[in-house]
Order: sequence, then structure tokens, then C-alpha cells
Amino acid sequence: MLTTIVAASGFLARKYVNKDEKSKKKIKTGLAVLLNISVSIAIVLTNKWLYTVVGFPNMTLTLMHFVTTFICLHVCQAFGVFSVKKVPMTSMIPLALCFCGFVVLTNLSLENNSVGTYQVAKVMTTPCVLLIQYYFYNKLASKATILTVIPIIIGVVLYFIYDIKFNLIGTAYAVMGVVVTSFYQVLVGEKQKELQLNSMQLLYYQAPMSAVILILPVATCEPVLQLAYRSWTLMELVPVACSCFIAFAVNLSIYWIIGSTSALTYNMAGHLKFCLTVAAGYFLFQDPLSANQMLGLVLTLAGVIAYSHVRS
Repeated sequence: MLTTIVAASGFLARKYVNKDEKSKKKIKTGLAVLLNISVSIAIVLTNKWLYTVVGFPNMTLTLMHFVTTFICLHVCQAFGVFSVKKVPMTSMIPLALCFCGFVVLTNLSLENNSVGTYQVAKVMTTPCVLLIQYYFYNKLASKATILTVIPIIIGVVLYFIYDIKFNLIGTAYAVMGVVVTSFYQVLVGEKQKELQLNSMQLLYYQAPMSAVILILPVATCEPVLQLAYRSWTLMELVPVACSCFIAFAVNLSIYWIIGSTSALTYNMAGHLKFCLTVAAGYFLFQDPLSANQMLGLVLTLAGVIAYSHVRS
């Protein structure tokens, strides 16, 4: 699948030459979506290994991700890739808090729910984003756009219907996670427009603030001292470093996609990622797919394609 993504990226890059500005923006967004899909898959695999094999604590790794992101952005700024624009730091607080809540609640949802329940809750972010944009920012999506969301929700529910299990604590975490994640995604786009910042400029402020907010829960809830005094091998350190640098690419691609399009489009990229992951497992590793799951996958993909058609 990664080979396919690389090939698609090369195709888009070749089309970029001799295009007008509107076409170039579409191609850039397409490249950002492909980058986000590839690095998101890479970071899931890397982090999975770190959590299960190395036993690396989750919030500590997230804190390291944002410190690394800030350092990488600082290097980019020093080399003139972008310029820092002064903005009120208080305007960044809601975004940083929503990010920390999104990370913590998403992980708690995954920990306390089955994979099916977690994925169904995750797909509910899409209609939640639509509601937030309408009630808080007076942005009403077209009927055609709303209709494309319906097959996606039905498709994901059909795919995971046999693994949906509800419990009080897990459901509470899932609901709070959906709400906070939706607010975070909407705020990323709104803050870029409100403060006239590009993706790098906004992330430059948000990354260190989120890291500072995470210091207290990391210090109180995770074994930081054990990590400091642990004897690390090269095979353990390399994946940690890779995870941090991949996270930089993930964060930057998220901000670029939302800033250039919308939080809803970013959600659609996530649904496409889900379809590609399942398809790769089926074709490359012969993972079993029931008729019910196949129908769910087709409906989800149809919804994503329909959304792309409506947006174009």
C-alpha cells in the first residue's frame, strides 16, 4: 500500500508542473492527504511496537512528539521555510487544551472499548464536526455533503457491528473523545483563518503549549524516572526517534489539510485511510472479510468518493 501511495504522490507531483494556482492548490492538498495517510500508518505501527514491546508510556511519547515538532519547526524557521508571526498566546490555549483532551480521551476510549466500538465512535466525529460548524460558526453544509456522510456511518457500523460492545465508562470516554476531537479539528481551521496563520505558524505556537500542558499529567501518572534510569538499547531508541519525527509529519499534514480545506475533508481522508488499510490487509495478507464487512467497506468508500465529487 505504501508503494501505491508513493506512486500516486509521484503522479501528482508530475501533474503539478505548468498548472494554474487553483490546480496547484488541489494537487498540494492531494499530496498532503497522501502524506498523512502514509505517515499515519507508519506512526500507528511504530507506536504499537513501542507500547507493546518496549512498554513506552503513551502520554510521555506524545509529549516527546510535540517537543520534537517544535524543534523541527524552529529549524525550519531558522532556514527561512516560514516566518514566525506574533499572536496573543491566550488565543492558543483552547486549541492546546483540546489537543491534550483529544489525545487522552482517544487513548482512554481505545483502552476501555472494543476496537469496533472505538471505530464507530471515531466515525461519529464527522457528523459532530458538521454540528459544531453549524451551531458555533454558522456554517451549514450543503444537503449533498450531508448525504455523503450517511453511507460512511452506515458502512463503518456494518463493518464493526459484531464487535460493538457498550459499557458505561467506555461509552463516556468515547462520547467525550468524539466531542473534544471534533472541537480540536474545527479549531485548527478556524484559528488559521482568524489569526491569518499558515499550518507551520499555528503549529509553532500550539506544539510547545500542548507539551507544557502535558507535563503535569505525565509527571504524576507515568513512570518518568524509570524511563530516565532505564538501560536503553539502540533497537529501542531508534523507533522512539522515528516515532517523534513521523509525528512531526503527521501534525504538519493534519494542519495543512484542515487549513487548506476543512475539518470535514480531513475526516474524509481518515475514512479513506480506513478503507485502504482494510483493503491492504485483504489483498496483501488475505485477512478474512465477511459479506457484511465487504458491504460496509463499499458503502464507506462510496461515501468518500461521493464527497470528493460534491466538493470538486
